[in-house]
Amino acid sequence: MYRKKLFVFKKDKPIEAVIRTYNKSDFPGLIKVQKESFPPPFPSDLWWNEDQLTNHITLFPEGALCIEVEGEIAGSITGMITTFDPSNIQHSWSEVTDDGYIKTHDPNGNALYIVDIGVSPRFRGLGLGKALMHSMYEVVIQLKLERLLGGGRMPGYRKASEKMTATQYLDSVVKGGTHDQVISFLLRCGRLPVGVIPDYLEDEESLNHAALMEWRNPFFNN
Repeated sequence: MYRKKLFVFKKDKPIEAVIRTYNKSDFPGLIKVQKESFPPPFPSDLWWNEDQLTNHITLFPEGALCIEVEGEIAGSITGMITTFDPSNIQHSWSEVTDDGYIKTHDPNGNALYIVDIGVSPRFRGLGLGKALMHSMYEVVIQLKLERLLGGGRMPGYRKASEKMTATQYLDSVVKGGTHDQVISFLLRCGRLPVGVIPDYLEDEESLNHAALMEWRNPFFNN
């Protein structure tokens, strides 16, 4: 079970927070965060339900983390283990994660795959997303996996799509010519781009594209 105390900052004021493994009693708070984090046009049927959350804490509790701020669940991150082949990056979120039920979790895999990360808008600006991501890096190191992977939404791409391809858009974000709410955040967390995946997830803002982003375990011995 994972539990870490830390301070987050609202301007210069330190606020106590805890990142820990979530459990069944947290389900209402986790679903609330989902609804607040992913409002329409994000599909509501992609919000967590209790059956999915039950699988998370049963099949891979090491990858089921939430963050509390002053006793209230403010965000969560969920992962599973998969086998990654760098020569073939094409996949969909649904295929890899079993539509979020993670029955595809493979304890013998080589990579931790981020199924979801979300922070309630009421708690944004405190660095909670980055803290959650770094906690999952610690899980990667603890389990001696090669890397962390996940598809990042590209919510700014729809507006830029008439001027550039999805790959060009990602390259522009990486080079600093364009800011993207999700991809820029992942870069700040230390994630690196692997490539663009079309038809990754039903997502109007990203035109269904995602950027596959990785973090490699610096302690992994090839």
